[in-house]
Amino acid sequence: MGHRLPANITDRAIVIIGGGTLGRRIAAVFASGGAAVRLVDPSEEQRAAARTYVAETAPELRSKLEAPTGELHELEVHGTPEEAAPGAWLIIEAVPERLDIKRPLFGTLDRVADADALLATNSSSYASREVITEVEHPERVFNMHFAMPPQSMAVELMSDGQTADGIMEFLDRELRAFGIIPFIAAKESTGFIFNRIWAAIKRESLTVVAEGVSTPEDVDGIMRANMGLAAGPFQLMDQVGLDVVLDIEEHYVSQFPSLPTVARDFVRSYVDAGKLGRKSGEGFYRYGD
Repeated sequence: MGHRLPANITDRAIVIIGGGTLGRRIAAVFASGGAAVRLVDPSEEQRAAARTYVAETAPELRSKLEAPTGELHELEVHGTPEEAAPGAWLIIEAVPERLDIKRPLFGTLDRVADADALLATNSSSYASREVITEVEHPERVFNMHFAMPPQSMAVELMSDGQTADGIMEFLDRELRAFGIIPFIAAKESTGFIFNRIWAAIKRESLTVVAEGVSTPEDVDGIMRANMGLAAGPFQLMDQVGLDVVLDIEEHYVSQFPSLPTVARDFVRSYVDAGKLGRKSGEGFYRYGD
């Protein structure tokens, strides 16, 4: 199934749906490369926080690019996809890991976006095949999974099974202008490349602590010492948000019923207690103001 690649992309916006921790980071990356970025979130508080983050972060990221183009634009914020999508060449969804949110969202984006616009889900655990139930043009939908920019600029790209030929190669060329390093999954895989490996490390780290063998601090410490990591698994989970970690673990357990549930249940105990990580002030660690 074919799809006309976006034209005149330097004159068109990139839209990010979701103004949480990851959404605003993705917005800053694209803004640093000179793109006009529009961010969508129903929360006025989230929109304001995202605008502040991008204003503070994009100039620093721009200074690290080899050949930045265009000028820095102020982040444009909107309350609905219908306001932001028209005119964009790339729309990236960064909303919670729930299909009841993602599926109708992609149906809306498919209706209101330009005919040549590309639609990406940043989902870390759902294949894009699972979000296109309300989409009429699946040939322009795919996964574009960011880990935690700007610390990691690796991005995994994966087809929804019907993604048009040429889109992955097009993105492999164009994304590099923003300092992004693309990796293309050759076939559909729950968790992509890195996340499948990371999920095993994360799950065993959680189990070791849940069983009382060690503590988050010591697991992080030994991982940093032995593997040269800048941050250990529990520090990284706190950054992502333990509610997000729980959603991902729930999905893995549903996809692979043979997986033990100790790690999932341990994360759930923190989420149920309101300990979501950095964004709530406490997760596996405590954080000051």
